[in-house]
Amino acid sequence: MTEKQQKLAQWHQLKYHLDSERDRVPLVKEQEVWWCALGENIGVEINGKSHWFSRPVLILKKLSHRSFIIIPFTSQNKKGNWYTHFRFLGKNQVAVLSQERVISVERLYTKIGTIDDNDYQKIKDDFKKLLSL
Repeated sequence: MTEKQQKLAQWHQLKYHLDSERDRVPLVKEQEVWWCALGENIGVEINGKSHWFSRPVLILKKLSHRSFIIIPFTSQNKKGNWYTHFRFLGKNQVAVLSQERVISVERLYTKIGTIDDNDYQKIKDDFKKLLSL
């Protein structure tokens, strides 16, 4: 079994655990940043890190009390119109606009904080521009 196959198997085990947490529904609002179990994905899809397969994500849009459109973050300095640079909790961050997706509340496990109003608006505006290309 390759390293990638092992990671996929580990992710699937964690995914079963997350699915069993259906009764846990934290209160989540737009503009908040959460640790999110994004998983071990394929191809160019952004992966989570650590044994939780997670990374920080911005709650861009609340669709229901159980589903959200999110934008994942990276701390790597990326360039292009599908990235937005900003500061969060005193650190440089990059919103990876091209990796937005809809997620279920079960993937969220720890609230990190709330993004600044100006940075939130900047991310939303950049995302709208990306979609209009």
